[in-house]
Amino acid sequence: MSAALQPMVTSPHPLATEVGAEVLQRGGTAAEAAVAMGAVLAVVMPHFCGLGGDAVWLLADRDDWSTTIMGIGQAPAVLPDLPDALPLRGPDAMLTTACAVDSWDHALRLSVARWGGVMTADALLEPAQTLAKEGFLPGASQQFWLDFRRADWPDWPGFSPLFGAPTGELLRQPQLAHVLALLRKDGLRSFYDGPVAQRVAQGLDKAGSALTAADLAATRCREAQPLAQSYRGMRLLAPPPPTQGVTTLAIMGILDRLQVPRDPTARMHLLVEAVKQAFLDRAGIADPDHARVDTQALLDPGRLDAKAAAICPERALVWPAIVKHGDTVFFAATDAQGRCASVLQSTYFDWSSGCVIGDTGIIWHNRGASFSTDPAHPNVIAPGKRPFYTLNPGIALRDGVPHLLYGTQGADGQPQTLAVLLTALIDLGLSPAEALAEPRFLLGRTFSDSRDSLKIEASLGSAAISALTALGHETAELPALSLIFGCAGAIRIDATGSSGAHDPRGEGAAL
Repeated sequence: MSAALQPMVTSPHPLATEVGAEVLQRGGTAAEAAVAMGAVLAVVMPHFCGLGGDAVWLLADRDDWSTTIMGIGQAPAVLPDLPDALPLRGPDAMLTTACAVDSWDHALRLSVARWGGVMTADALLEPAQTLAKEGFLPGASQQFWLDFRRADWPDWPGFSPLFGAPTGELLRQPQLAHVLALLRKDGLRSFYDGPVAQRVAQGLDKAGSALTAADLAATRCREAQPLAQSYRGMRLLAPPPPTQGVTTLAIMGILDRLQVPRDPTARMHLLVEAVKQAFLDRAGIADPDHARVDTQALLDPGRLDAKAAAICPERALVWPAIVKHGDTVFFAATDAQGRCASVLQSTYFDWSSGCVIGDTGIIWHNRGASFSTDPAHPNVIAPGKRPFYTLNPGIALRDGVPHLLYGTQGADGQPQTLAVLLTALIDLGLSPAEALAEPRFLLGRTFSDSRDSLKIEASLGSAAISALTALGHETAELPALSLIFGCAGAIRIDATGSSGAHDPRGEGAAL
């Protein structure tokens, strides 16, 4: 086997990483390894993802083929009476179906059709079912977000009996284990139109959600061509709307027209200003089935030229935009034939809606909270519509074949972290581990600071932070390797083999 085709996986949890690596060792495809990891993550990181959430995939191989799987649930066919401001938690926030499980099913079908995959969902979900039944010790990330929401979760329906155990005890999820067993026996589509769907629909109805059995049955992921943008001779791929993939590509397109400085202060200033220029166009991103989204115009070379020219190296643009936050997990795999999967899986906020659905052990997501109620807004909620989506995993092609797999947590912070990560990997030539340890920034509000300021990791250094303040940025310093900046991952594939890492801010790993 060529060293350049060394199999590798990365994920934010060591148990998921181990399972993905075992699938590759048994000759599985990248898609099969990703499904196994996604299922384990749904068990061991319930604060960020699960069966009640969504997933967005990028797949690519060395034969000039790539595609996206848009595992994004839709609003109910019959909308409930809605307040002017959509709630962020509780049953009224459960305004979209969950499409992660269907994305697993679609990925496995593509694995068979395109890559000759032979592993079944039955086999790939077995480790996740075992972990749900026998239990595991929750990691530091889960404990952090459990403690962070300690004042809230005693009031969340069905939450405390499942997740409120004292620190240091095994977390067992027998109800979820039973659901996984049914999915192994009856097939993944059972989540939408089989025995599992019946249990889920009953739980949604009992909780007071507007979602029905018919809405579940109508849930299907979409396959679409990735968007693309050149950067330093590479071709960056991203998922299309309703995701913000076009925003990440616009940032990189702007930076491609400029030289990225090695000086930490100048580099961070440039990245922040490129983010601002791209975010000015982001309000128009919505479900293309319901609103016109001209991605070609957003990535038009003349438009990117103008945005690059608008960046002032000596002064920060005043930033009035409000930024939202959420959480997710990134995982990726490359197999022995260089076939790749780059995936983000999410239930939106940490602990999502907070509602456990009936007797399933599933926490339902609150992604519908990202809709608007303004009738004039492109992202206004409508029956069957998919909301604006922050998930945007990436793959970079070099000479037409996969070279980099990357993605991150962080909702609106995702394009910002990817700008740091990609410039570190490509412009600075750092290894994945070095690039992931680079100081980060986050423009906008966070759970710890309600100001729309520029949050900067202390590892950048006090002198550099002061210099950014002098340039006109409203800066706020956060601790180095703070979880507020999310957890990213990356794999590099080249002639010397594969190298990868997951974020030092979390517990993940690459194997």
